[in-house]
Amino acid sequence: MMRVYQLARRLNLSTGKLLKLLTSLGIEAKSSLSSLSPKEVRQLEKLALKKRKPSLKAKKPLSRAPIVTLLGHVDHGKTSLLDAIRQTAVAKEEVGGITQRIGASEAEFQGKKIVFIDTPGHEAFTAMRAHGAQVTDIAVLVIAADDGVMPQTVEAIDHARAAKVPIVVAVNKIDKSEAKSDQVKRQLNKYDLTPEEWGGKTICVEVSALTREGLDGLLEMILLEAEMLELTGDPEGDFKAVVIEGEMDRQKGPCSTLLIQEGSLKIGDILVGGASFGKVRALVNWKGKKLKEAGPSTPVRVWGLSDIGTPGGIFRKVESERKARQLAEEVRIEERAKSLTKRDKITLETLYQEQVKEKKALNIILKTDTQGSLKALRDVLNNLENEEVKINVVHGGIGEVNKSDVLLAAASKGIVISFSVGTFSESLTLAKDERVDIRSYQVIYEMIDDIKKSMQGLLEPRYEEIEIGEVEVREIFRIPKVGVVAGSYITVGKVVRGSKAKIFRGDEIVGEGVVSGLKRFDKDVSEVLTGLECGVNVEGFNEVRKGDLIKVYETKRVG
Repeated sequence: MMRVYQLARRLNLSTGKLLKLLTSLGIEAKSSLSSLSPKEVRQLEKLALKKRKPSLKAKKPLSRAPIVTLLGHVDHGKTSLLDAIRQTAVAKEEVGGITQRIGASEAEFQGKKIVFIDTPGHEAFTAMRAHGAQVTDIAVLVIAADDGVMPQTVEAIDHARAAKVPIVVAVNKIDKSEAKSDQVKRQLNKYDLTPEEWGGKTICVEVSALTREGLDGLLEMILLEAEMLELTGDPEGDFKAVVIEGEMDRQKGPCSTLLIQEGSLKIGDILVGGASFGKVRALVNWKGKKLKEAGPSTPVRVWGLSDIGTPGGIFRKVESERKARQLAEEVRIEERAKSLTKRDKITLETLYQEQVKEKKALNIILKTDTQGSLKALRDVLNNLENEEVKINVVHGGIGEVNKSDVLLAAASKGIVISFSVGTFSESLTLAKDERVDIRSYQVIYEMIDDIKKSMQGLLEPRYEEIEIGEVEVREIFRIPKVGVVAGSYITVGKVVRGSKAKIFRGDEIVGEGVVSGLKRFDKDVSEVLTGLECGVNVEGFNEVRKGDLIKVYETKRVG
């Protein structure tokens, strides 16, 4: 029995075109790996001959190599798998076997080139997309056969889908005695990644980076997926390249790794990308070989630029260094202005202004405390859709809001909703920089109410509590007509009279109130700073004990 992609190669057609011919014959539900009966093969051969027209002199688009990114859970063998493919020793040089920086390399199989982008995780993959660069053509999802689908595997799936990139699954570590490939495939069913051999549409290959078993099959499937995508690039077109990596060489100066998407790059060409510009002095490929020229889908290290390129940044050619310098200076001025006025933040408040123009999608990254909550909230959000607004849960996960969630929200122009979970401090800082709105809820109805109001343009401004100080209770005084006064020491920040206070006993909140009284010695004061002692009276809670921790908050408008 012959498979679809094998017949496509025999007829010198793309797999996508052959599948269209199948449809025209009324043969449905076929995929690139489906088998064809002898009768179907004869029908297709006849139809292909009829459809084939005499070649015209019109310029035919040139195919280019696919750009592939390996994604997946930490330590599932992404770098080792890539190392086995390239037959180099990258993995041994990296700390803990985890990729440390973005790079690019090439592999050749069946006379065709495949370009691999090394990323330190799906965060970097999405960070480049957040800067406007769609680099990857195909995502290879690496899953360890002895470990199965893990939280970061799910994140990787959602990041790839948000980027609208096809997924090829590589079930790695099949050499291990604990390997359970079928169990991994069953887990993938939950995420709509049903393997083709089980009647689905996902290409799934079993491999071992250690023994190299299945690697040829994986490369063949990557090329097959690339065939389906019909990727093209014009070496004579307008030059465009994306920055994959940037570093400062002590001897040679700024160096940027560029992935050429269109056109060709030669020594002596003048480039500009963001605030960086210059004349190309040297081109070097991933193996360290000097090049005179490079075309589409080629990663090259470039010297001669004024500064290090930012990953995701776009470089183009200009006719003179004077013009390049002028354009770079304009970008610098723009960047200075942007640092003063950040880009618009996507919030529930701005959703109504957006959706009055046209139907909008509200992209949501959803984090909850339990799997049950996650499923329930997904269902609730899906039911809130109406004719004006489509609600799209880009990613759902368990646990605190992390940097990956914020980056995905930035790239998807979405918001983060957390339910009964916190947010890492580094994620809050990143959210502020990326202008991402993080909404925290404890009650499901409050979340529903907010989203409904935003869809009607009725949502009120939002406020959140910002911690401004921490107080250690060292002694307790009971004063008539005043109540309990906590003799305290300010360990962090400051205490301001009128601020909201929460009293912690260990990890548990035992009470809340307002700082109604604040004394330094015998004087009433409005504020006490770090490292000073004071007396604190919390109105609304009289059960403060020695050893308690009082956290003080101020309310700030954030939306």
